[in-house]
Amino acid sequence: MEMLKHPVSGCITIIVATFALFAANTAQAERFELGASAQNADAVIGCLYPMTGRSATYGRDSISGIKIALQDLEAEAKSGLDVPNLRVIADDPRSKASYAVRLAQDFITNDNAKFFCGIVSSGVAHAVSDLAKNEKIIMVGTDHASSRLSIEAGHDYYFRVTNDSWTSMAAGARYLRDLQKETGWKRLAFVGPDYDYGHVSWTDLQLALDELGVEYETVGDLWPKLYEPDYSIYINALQSAKADVVVTALWGGDFIAFIKQAASTRFFETTRLANFDTGANYDVMMALGDQPYPGLILSARHHNNWPDTGRNKRFVKQFHDMTGRYPTYAAEGAYTGIIAIARAIEKAGGIDDDRALITALEGLQLALPEDPPGFASYIDPETHQIVQAQAVGTVVHNEDFPPSKLMVGNWAIYDAEDLKPSKEMVKRRRDAVAGGSEAVPPPTP
Repeated sequence: MEMLKHPVSGCITIIVATFALFAANTAQAERFELGASAQNADAVIGCLYPMTGRSATYGRDSISGIKIALQDLEAEAKSGLDVPNLRVIADDPRSKASYAVRLAQDFITNDNAKFFCGIVSSGVAHAVSDLAKNEKIIMVGTDHASSRLSIEAGHDYYFRVTNDSWTSMAAGARYLRDLQKETGWKRLAFVGPDYDYGHVSWTDLQLALDELGVEYETVGDLWPKLYEPDYSIYINALQSAKADVVVTALWGGDFIAFIKQAASTRFFETTRLANFDTGANYDVMMALGDQPYPGLILSARHHNNWPDTGRNKRFVKQFHDMTGRYPTYAAEGAYTGIIAIARAIEKAGGIDDDRALITALEGLQLALPEDPPGFASYIDPETHQIVQAQAVGTVVHNEDFPPSKLMVGNWAIYDAEDLKPSKEMVKRRRDAVAGGSEAVPPPTP
């Protein structure tokens, strides 16, 4: 059993940032190496985050979240605690599953990685999760959110440490139930990206509404491609359908583009737009300008202004001090992933026993920035999905986090235990796949 005796001094320093030209592709790829040297590391973690395109903010903030985690572990080591000495390597999968698998395989072969982390795209995450299962490498998902990864496709080596699509839609269904009691809304439409995450989010929302007994009429489900530049035909279709509420799983730059284009029409005069998983991300808050669009209902996997706890304020301040800006939720997810791996290694007494590491992660409690007072997140032993509370609200003026002039407020808080999928639902969805059918549609190519 490997003992943890190495200090983590210098672990927040970027040791190497290399730019490699691949023979088959002239585009540059960024590889970051953080933390311990190869010679001094107790464990190597290979992470995949986007560094280019519309989702580059998520990769950039994730790297900063990892640095904060390593900084915190370094402080623990200096105080005399026996914490693992981690080496973190990150690279850009370019939103391509095959390329991500190649990078992940290189992490194993060339870097002796014991863990995978990260990944924004659920489609890419499915491919790397399959590799993790085959190669017996523990994968800790910090961003992607398709619940199919932990329910239908779950396996011993896969864990996720941020809210998934089920958690967010379960919170959203409760918000819509309560809103219906106030407004009597009936006509519901959905617009989401045409890949696994979008389709699973819609299915999760319908299942959650059904469990609550909410009665509604579906008047449309629309599927623009990822990174769609023009949403006008979808906005026109939603207006023609006369939806009372439109729920969307568009995220990042796609969600911002949709809002901007909808705002140039009369969309917000007649329709409430809800995004329960990613809508309140800080990049969206900045893009909204200084006037809250009426009818926006938002949440995210971490908020800079909720909960109002010392732990959350400290994390946001650490990020701002390090970067000069405020974090998106991706930063807190990446931070959590590294802390979770460190705690698992501590509990298991090293990295040599896979079963001990898996057992350590199952049920692992983590007091995190996004936890409200009196609650600590924990990893569900059955699904390997972290269990967390969620806050949903509307957009209000708030200039505490410049340059944004808006944040979410008027919070409705949903208890973590209420947002877990029932054992019956998990079994039903897994049995459906085992029986050759799909409770959740497969991803669109």
